[in-house]
Amino acid sequence: MTPNDSAANPLTLGVFLLLRDLIRERLGVWFEEEKRDLLASKLSDRIAALGLRSFLDYYYLLKYGPGSEVEWPRLTDALSVQETYFWREYDQIKALIDILLPQHVADNRGPIRIWSAACATGEEPLTLVMALEESGWFGRADVQVWASDFSPAALAHAEQGLYRERSFRAIPTHLRARYFTSEGNRWRVAPRIQSRVRYAKANLLDQVEIGRLATAPFIFCRNVFIYFSLTTISQVVASFAARMPRPAHLFVGTSESLLRVKTAFELQEVGQAFVYVVK
Repeated sequence: MTPNDSAANPLTLGVFLLLRDLIRERLGVWFEEEKRDLLASKLSDRIAALGLRSFLDYYYLLKYGPGSEVEWPRLTDALSVQETYFWREYDQIKALIDILLPQHVADNRGPIRIWSAACATGEEPLTLVMALEESGWFGRADVQVWASDFSPAALAHAEQGLYRERSFRAIPTHLRARYFTSEGNRWRVAPRIQSRVRYAKANLLDQVEIGRLATAPFIFCRNVFIYFSLTTISQVVASFAARMPRPAHLFVGTSESLLRVKTAFELQEVGQAFVYVVK
């Protein structure tokens, strides 16, 4: 569908609602009615690539096929929001390393497992690994860092480990020099850091895909819920709570809140950060 085709075949409200609800059911991503044009712009390239005539045709392909299982990962990539950077919202990571991990070890709660539940292109889990190494945790305990995303393209980027300048807007300069090497106009993360992260594809609404990952006592699910409906947030948080050991700690973005959903987690101040905790 070209721009002219899009104008001739607009995303009507009825078809928008069909697509929006189907996408929410499958991926959890939520579009308010005022974001109809945004959804249309994200879908237009996929419709054109498939040679379809309308948004309704695309809905029927996603819903009934044939080819739906091939198309869903491509749609996931089209909808994926991958704007992130190293050392983002670092106060939470500092609270984890300086306060929560010593408590975990002192109470003999077993291996330290940390899950970056929507890792996008990998900056968050790599930040966790670098911070853990800086604090000497890999020599003191059994530490595992897991990372997942629902976008195959984002995961491929994360596993490649190459980053442009915009990913380094917050990381201290000396750490960039220590953990990255220049390759043209990009920077490659040190292999010893990359090897510490276990990557996996996981849709947060898929109970099978998150099953083992959600057994981590520390979950970072930051800047994800802003794209979810309240119903989906409640569903995802409940699935975390059902699997996490006790005590469990959930880190969400500083612009996010669980106060509007019923959850087993309580908001607590830990150091200079706020963390959701269930005991």
